[in-house]
Amino acid sequence: MARTGDQGDGTYLNPILCSDYSDPDPIAVGDDFYLTSSSFNCLPGLPILHSRDLVNWTIIGHALERLPMACYDQPCHGRGVWAPAFRYHEGRFWIFFATPDEGIFMTNAPKPTGPWSTLHRVQEASGWIDPCPFWDDDGKAYLIHALAASRTGLNSVLVLHRMAPDGSRLLDEGHVVIDGHFHHPVVEGPKLYKRNGYYYVFAPAGGVRGGWQSVFRAKSIDGPYEDRIVLCQGNTDINGPHQGGWVQTSKGRCWFLHFQDRGAYGRVLHLQPMKWEGDWPLIGQQAKAPKVYEPVLRCAKPDVGKNYPIVRPQASDDFSGSTLGLQWQWMANPNASWYSLSASPGKLRLFSQGTTSEWSNWWQAGNLLLQKPQDMHFRVTTHLTVEAAASGDHAGLILTGGVGVALVVERADDRWRLALYIMEQANQTQPQVVEALPWDSSRAHLRLEMEHGVGRFSASKDAKQFASIGPAIHPGSAAWLGAKVGLFSLNPGTKPSGGYTDFSCFDYEAL
Repeated sequence: MARTGDQGDGTYLNPILCSDYSDPDPIAVGDDFYLTSSSFNCLPGLPILHSRDLVNWTIIGHALERLPMACYDQPCHGRGVWAPAFRYHEGRFWIFFATPDEGIFMTNAPKPTGPWSTLHRVQEASGWIDPCPFWDDDGKAYLIHALAASRTGLNSVLVLHRMAPDGSRLLDEGHVVIDGHFHHPVVEGPKLYKRNGYYYVFAPAGGVRGGWQSVFRAKSIDGPYEDRIVLCQGNTDINGPHQGGWVQTSKGRCWFLHFQDRGAYGRVLHLQPMKWEGDWPLIGQQAKAPKVYEPVLRCAKPDVGKNYPIVRPQASDDFSGSTLGLQWQWMANPNASWYSLSASPGKLRLFSQGTTSEWSNWWQAGNLLLQKPQDMHFRVTTHLTVEAAASGDHAGLILTGGVGVALVVERADDRWRLALYIMEQANQTQPQVVEALPWDSSRAHLRLEMEHGVGRFSASKDAKQFASIGPAIHPGSAAWLGAKVGLFSLNPGTKPSGGYTDFSCFDYEAL
């Protein structure tokens, strides 16, 4: 049974999405809610999710098809899109984000589904991260951001700049408005708002796995800011709780969305009730300790005036469409030569790609087609036919993370075999065969089942009886991403072999 946040009885259970949506930022436009999140090196990036009740979400598009820098034609793990800010201003949707080595970027669109404007670099910089724009009542515009110690040697501060009202450029060198070194170490991910004459900066601190949510307020946008911790783990098992954003319904009720790091499952999405007291936000529920608020596990759904159907982001794909499903992302800038949906209608054809001369493992392969798991316990099954053109052509089902694992059908010495490869350290070691057996066909049904962070592979010739292959796998996480699952076709040579693999389905089941 699919695990949903919506419990069907007027309540919801956290996480509302047990899926890797890091650094979520929501907005409300009329009675609709939209959300984007970090996508790092996974492309298309900046996923756009839509909801009518803040609990049930589906993917409606992406704001970023590719990154314009040539380096992203290959996987740049841990880089790419960091911590976007989503805003609605003067009838347009705006997203600002940083790539940690290239600077701060902006795109906007008349609708959340696009078309999104050509990516514009607001500021070239290294180590300027987590930007958030703000348009004040007097028409002046600002941008606040954090710093990455890995690039600048400094963190735990938030910097404010004047910005051109069209978001195109910064107008000054900026100045530090919040220094978190003493009470809010590693403060980052700022989101800037205004309410009742106060400027508010919502920002997490203390680190992803053991930190908390802070709020800073001031009567002037330049400060001085006073501060409070408004949400922490308390007596719950919701560690962090980390970066997110405040959103308000058309009825005036306030909510806060944030993530929690769950290792192999990535940074999953939580929804917290929020209220105001003495012009300070109170997020979650009162903990046992005085003046401490902690996350809720279960809560009444937001009152939006209507009940909406229970839905989830897309997962299964029968490849009958003319475009890839919105759940799919590549590990680098997409390349049209990697795949076809028209060469064999109703099937996904992945062409057997070569690798770069520096290639030593799947970590460097951009043509992995992956998606986020959505459940603690799930199963995926695919059926494939390999049309090999050279020895070494192999294709199959892959699970990525700190440990990389793939079950493949492989052409080796003019014979077919089924092989399970493991990379014990995905970014350092080559794939090693841990189990292989002769296979009398180029066809196979391959399956992965994952429960509580442990994956197990199996295979079948008839889709009825599946035999387990290899050991249990703990994929973990790597480079800010949880484990992902998907499909690929490769040859260890340096050029495409001319071979290909047809996948007739990708069936995702929550268990």
